[in-house]
Amino acid sequence: MTLHREGKGSIIIAVILFLLINFLTYKFLYPSYPIIFYFLLIVTLVVLGLVISFFRIPNRNYTINPSAVVAPCDGKVVVIEEVQADEYFSDRRIQVSIFMSPLNVHVNRNPVAGEVVYNQYHKGKYLVAWHPKSSTENERHSNVYRVGDKEVLTKQIAGALAKRIVNYLSVGDKVTQAGEMGFIKFGSRVDLLLPLNADIKVKIGDVAVGGITEIAHW
Repeated sequence: MTLHREGKGSIIIAVILFLLINFLTYKFLYPSYPIIFYFLLIVTLVVLGLVISFFRIPNRNYTINPSAVVAPCDGKVVVIEEVQADEYFSDRRIQVSIFMSPLNVHVNRNPVAGEVVYNQYHKGKYLVAWHPKSSTENERHSNVYRVGDKEVLTKQIAGALAKRIVNYLSVGDKVTQAGEMGFIKFGSRVDLLLPLNADIKVKIGDVAVGGITEIAHW
């Protein structure tokens, strides 16, 4: 396991705060209230561990399958429905949404290998990620990948806690399947918009693994 470069600043700040808080509590509380000191030590250690875990990159063997659309992130499948596309496409599409909790790996990955033909950031709200309107009203970053005559759109969507979306792609990029698309700090959700004839391989409630789980075949 390695740590993602997006976590460098956050981890440094977390370590400094951990050391400062425990130095001060040891100096001023330990002599008279050792139990409080140990309690705060455990709490801050847990918080530090969580911050570090937010930026972990597990060692994985990623799925490479030209016929498959793989999960763009870790998390739970919370939406599978036919929708009217609200950007880039003008037709109806199948939307598959994956909710990322704060405990999930937060790296976002390319669902397919192909060319990036659309890349757009949208300012917006910070509704909770499972809100029905978060897909269209929240801050988000959209990409469209073209694979031959097929296209798939992804949306990195911010939530109530996730206030920073990072996207590494540009129009014209040729990308590999399961390569890094971006990062959403502290979780949220990623949507996929697929053609109506896509063969969906997951169901609501399934736990997806980014870059590995096959969401659909086309």
